[in-house]
Amino acid sequence: MRTVSKKSNKKNIALIGIGCNIGNCIRRFKKLYLFLSNHPKIDIIKTSIIYKNPPFGYLAQNDFYNTIMIIKTNFSPIELLNFLLYVEKKFGRVRAFKNAPRTLDLDIIIFNEIKINTKKLILPHPFFKKRDSVLIPLILKD
Repeated sequence: MRTVSKKSNKKNIALIGIGCNIGNCIRRFKKLYLFLSNHPKIDIIKTSIIYKNPPFGYLAQNDFYNTIMIIKTNFSPIELLNFLLYVEKKFGRVRAFKNAPRTLDLDIIIFNEIKINTKKLILPHPFFKKRDSVLIPLILKD
């Protein structure tokens, strides 16, 4: 992972999974990075390589580009979830059906060492240990 040279005094650390398979995903990831790096409640600590992998669930769609980002934030887990849902919408995400193609997918994988199991949020992400889209970027150095 590539360390971003930024000191942070924010109290929470989160691992965010990022995915895209509609349009120019690499350019969208760069715009997302700039958007998040300018947000006052988020400090980007590390970023990973971008990994291309096949879809799962609904298979009749383009391959996905995935990356992960470690951030520090003063958002609570629910505040971060709501913020990420807002960012997905801002970047054109439409939730047509489960596992549909998407312009941007943002998932909280881990938030501190917190365990949450509600209808709206499960932490850590229940499937991250089975997803190459998270594991490979974690393993491969940039």
